[in-house]
Amino acid sequence: MQANIGIAPWECLSMAISPLVGISFGIVHMISGIIILCIDLLMKEKIGFGTILDALLVGNYVDWIGYFDPVPVSESLPLSVLMVIAGLFVMGYGQYFYMSAGQSCGPRDSLTIAIGKRFPRTPIGVVQTVIVAIVLFAGWMLGGPIGIGTIISVFFAGTALQIVCRMMRFEPRNVKHLNVMEATKLLLGK
Repeated sequence: MQANIGIAPWECLSMAISPLVGISFGIVHMISGIIILCIDLLMKEKIGFGTILDALLVGNYVDWIGYFDPVPVSESLPLSVLMVIAGLFVMGYGQYFYMSAGQSCGPRDSLTIAIGKRFPRTPIGVVQTVIVAIVLFAGWMLGGPIGIGTIISVFFAGTALQIVCRMMRFEPRNVKHLNVMEATKLLLGK
């Protein structure tokens, strides 16, 4: 958002919904995460501590970061494009680290993996790109803000994730995630 050239597709959708229902962006993001979590369950993805924490905390964390405003808003288009691209790779590495921990993915990444499992020959980055393109379309239809950064995000978030996965020799669909009960038993040594 601080790149000032558009926001990511999921955020576009949340920002479009926020004024329509009269609640904060972060709360909309959290509620949408819970709805996606239900879809993940229907698609038989494991729900673990990572999933629950992501669904409950990320939206609030976004509101908190917004309150403190630690990254200045960019006024330079080249710097803004670099911020977006760098952010996509930071996000790709973040996805790698938390997915590889096996504590289950956040709702949106679980959705990517669930759909990816149904199309095993399709690179996971392509799966993510299709999902975020659909989300962006919905956000746009509801009046969400779109800019060049949004478009970059649609086409390069999946690419960044795919590059990170290749560099780390990682296939998210192959990780054996723990659900809440399995993780609890492991934590308690049972």
